[in-house]
Amino acid sequence: MNAIQVDVAIIGAGTAGLNARRAVEEEGQTALLIDPGPLGTTCARVGCMPSKLLIAAAEAVHTTREGPVFGFDADVQVNGKAVMERVRRERDRFVGFVLEATNEHREHGRLLTGRGRLVDPRTVQVSDPSGNDIASVTARSFVVATGSTPRVPPAYQDLGDLLLDNEALFELTDIPKSVLVVGPGVIGLELGQALSRLGSRVRIVGRSGTVGPLKDPKMREHASFTFREELDLYPVVRDLEVRREGAHAWVRFRDEAGETHESTYERVLIAAGRSPNLRGLGLEQLGVSISNHGRLHYDPMTMQVGESNVFVAGDVNGDLPLLHEAADEGRIAGMNAARHPKVLVHRRRTPLAIVFTDPQMATVGAPWDALDCANHRVGEVSYRNQGRARVMNRHRGHVRIYGEVGTGRLLGAEMLGPDVEHTAHLLAWAIQSGLTVADALEMPFYHPVVEEGIRTALRDLRQNLRVARRSGVRCDDFGPGE
Repeated sequence: MNAIQVDVAIIGAGTAGLNARRAVEEEGQTALLIDPGPLGTTCARVGCMPSKLLIAAAEAVHTTREGPVFGFDADVQVNGKAVMERVRRERDRFVGFVLEATNEHREHGRLLTGRGRLVDPRTVQVSDPSGNDIASVTARSFVVATGSTPRVPPAYQDLGDLLLDNEALFELTDIPKSVLVVGPGVIGLELGQALSRLGSRVRIVGRSGTVGPLKDPKMREHASFTFREELDLYPVVRDLEVRREGAHAWVRFRDEAGETHESTYERVLIAAGRSPNLRGLGLEQLGVSISNHGRLHYDPMTMQVGESNVFVAGDVNGDLPLLHEAADEGRIAGMNAARHPKVLVHRRRTPLAIVFTDPQMATVGAPWDALDCANHRVGEVSYRNQGRARVMNRHRGHVRIYGEVGTGRLLGAEMLGPDVEHTAHLLAWAIQSGLTVADALEMPFYHPVVEEGIRTALRDLRQNLRVARRSGVRCDDFGPGE
């Protein structure tokens, strides 16, 4: 068994782990990545990139079928096998780029293939797939960046090969004829809509009323109505029953109105969240506690777990499963692991999350449920009559922007509409720069563009903030989020 000594041992070689390694070395310290594989990052292998490839195919089909709106007809036949072949081919290209970097780390002794397990505050034991110990790594501090795994609710675990998650979906050789999607969150809505547009009979079910990442009740209402115009969507179901019947899954449930629905599906796609990969890491050997929900208690400004020499980064912390957040967290964790015990507090970027549905969704800045209703007001706009949106026949959506009473400072927004992936960035940059509503309205807005919708919402917010300052309206005069 090899004995290895480094300054920082990093368990996990995904986006967070790779960025942690770079940060450690920039601090002049030595680092070792430990990962059992498969390598290639969640984003490239089973997340961002293959899902966007599937969505791109679905968008192309949908846009062509909208031809009659613009005065032309088009007959579209979807070749599911060709769609999935392109998804995998391009996915493998993206993974290949990541593997080039990780293979270089392996060649230079910076990556050890195996499963890491903490055995004391200074040692990681590394084992091969058979469980045989292959190395003992001694380090001053550790970064845990082991990612997450799709969560499968107990009711669906007996479906066997009928069950899909976002990792198995992209290995299919054809588009399924029918799919039940469990979970109308980000992954469920993105993939459910894409599969529907590519020819699957899709039904999407949830339990809590979730619609994507939206928390503002008014935005959830807008989103639910909008997606139900196209999709068979039930955000709240009760008395759900699931069983396997031969080559199909039989499902029955009651909707919010009490009506019973029953059908069979070729596949069941589970999009009910992900669980942090913490099992078997030996964190208890360091006195690190894990919550009842399977999460670590850590400081998001330093990524340090308690007062220990363990730092956490990426999806394993269970908070912000986004590539840019994982990269930032890896950088912060790596830097502080190298500096430990003299850790630095880092300013985090303005929160930004985007959902690639049609219409797209986004959340920016402070979340709705964290706002103090006495100190904020809302400006909003519907895209129904927005000029450029109607020109493109993409005029479904609504935006609500939040501003602070007194200062006029922009706080956050929830968005549903065309090209939100771009307009959300503008608001995120404005919030991070500390702009007020007045500052934002001084910026140029071209015509006709969808950004004009943001200007309309900002003008509405400016007026509502003025009224709040003049009238001294009390918090309880408004409902939550108003």
